[in-house]
Amino acid sequence: MIRGSVLFPGTDHIDQWNKVIEQLGTPTQEFMMKLNQSVRTYVENRPRYAGYSFEKLFPDVLFPADSDHNKLKASQARDLLSKMLVIDASKRISVDEALKHPYINVWYDPAEVEAPPPKIPDKQLDEREHTVEEWKELIYKEVYDWEEWHRNGVIRGQPSPLGAAVVDSPPQPASSSSSVNDVSSMSTEPSDPSSDPTMTSETESSLDSHTSLGALACCR
Repeated sequence: MIRGSVLFPGTDHIDQWNKVIEQLGTPTQEFMMKLNQSVRTYVENRPRYAGYSFEKLFPDVLFPADSDHNKLKASQARDLLSKMLVIDASKRISVDEALKHPYINVWYDPAEVEAPPPKIPDKQLDEREHTVEEWKELIYKEVYDWEEWHRNGVIRGQPSPLGAAVVDSPPQPASSSSSVNDVSSMSTEPSDPSSDPTMTSETESSLDSHTSLGALACCR
């Protein structure tokens, strides 16, 4: 999102690994020893790369102008990224550590962090195919439910707490074409991953890496 393009755009899990080490540098021997023998042999036989500095990977021009807040600087954002984009997962910043990082801690809210996870009524939603218009309708519903929850403390279709008003169904816009205009500025790319080379690359890489590279799955 920051660079406006995929950071490691591999065509398959092998090519993606090469893209990772070209930019982040070849990992240490300590990491190599954690890999199974066949993977380690392949990795050790690849050309060694020094990698690029994070100042080059994420120059200041990619970030908004520095805020008056002394912690919201491009340098702070870059520091956080440098701790997240670490090949060895054991040396990567943890969630708790990231929440304490100066660039994130500005917005830290214990009530949000310690809140129970949201209930997902349809866990297979993302696994089914939807048209662009259907995705817009689903996004519209999510935005409406979020607004109702913040306004009334209750989400449509869920039990109301004592004293809470019953929330009616969201208003239906006049037509199917206009019902989604409010979110028309959102992505209008086809929902079919095969029509998007980037999505196809990432999806195939994710599947292949779990079965073929094992420990290398930590690198995405």
